[in-house]
Amino acid sequence: MHAAVERRALAEFWFYFSENRGAVIGLVVFLALILVALLAPVIAPYGPNVQDRNALLVPPFWEEGGSTAFLLGTDAVGRDMLSRLIYGARFSLFIGLVVVTIALAGGVTLGLISGYVGGVLDTIIMRVMDVILAFPSLLLALVLVAILGPGLVNAMIAIAIVLQPHFVRLTRASVLNEAGRDYVTSARVAGASPFYLMTRTILPNCLGPVIVQATLSFSNAILDAAALGFLGMGAQPPTPEWGTMLAEAREFILRAWWVVTFPGLAILITVLAINLMGDGLRDALDPKLKRS
Repeated sequence: MHAAVERRALAEFWFYFSENRGAVIGLVVFLALILVALLAPVIAPYGPNVQDRNALLVPPFWEEGGSTAFLLGTDAVGRDMLSRLIYGARFSLFIGLVVVTIALAGGVTLGLISGYVGGVLDTIIMRVMDVILAFPSLLLALVLVAILGPGLVNAMIAIAIVLQPHFVRLTRASVLNEAGRDYVTSARVAGASPFYLMTRTILPNCLGPVIVQATLSFSNAILDAAALGFLGMGAQPPTPEWGTMLAEAREFILRAWWVVTFPGLAILITVLAINLMGDGLRDALDPKLKRS
């Protein structure tokens, strides 16, 4: 019986999700990116840091002077652009996953406590979140990385802190909306502990908006990490992270367009696919958007 209900719920979710064609395209692209990231050692023609000193700034194969040995050309030190882009997918998806996991875990926990406990603790938590939101996200991330020191790990921590208030506010609002409902009152009267009420009774009914926010935060994390990498505060050379690749290519923009264009396109396509998925998730999980 329980399995049948789950299958019906999954079928309903897919029906509403697939109604949004953009979301389906975004899902296909995102799954393709995951596949590329997982199979990077198999499908990449070269290692990400292998240099060919006889092939500096070789253009893509369809341009004059290009070579089929380097389909998307090479960079200033003779590294294959296609291989670095493929390995870069690993870093960007890893950054998004780690940042969203940290922000989601911390944000949902604080939001649950803030909404359920209330009082002075609620005020303190929300004022701290307001202070974080008062700063432009990239500027605050930049300041935090400057304090912690440049590097990929510190950049991920900084971005997670910046994104956390969105989860806190969203979870708190959902908890306040659910806390007064009959099923919560019944569980409380039945003797359920506050921890049980928060984690087993209220939280499952707050996950819809949080999942949508997590999807959108995934794309924000990739963008912010790329921006920090471009400013030299994120992943450090020779890491094949797309933002770092853009930073390394700045001085060659006018005479080697491919070293800037392809990493930029990779960021654009990834972020667009994730945002389209987020729209589809919102359509599928928000009851107000469902047609009867």
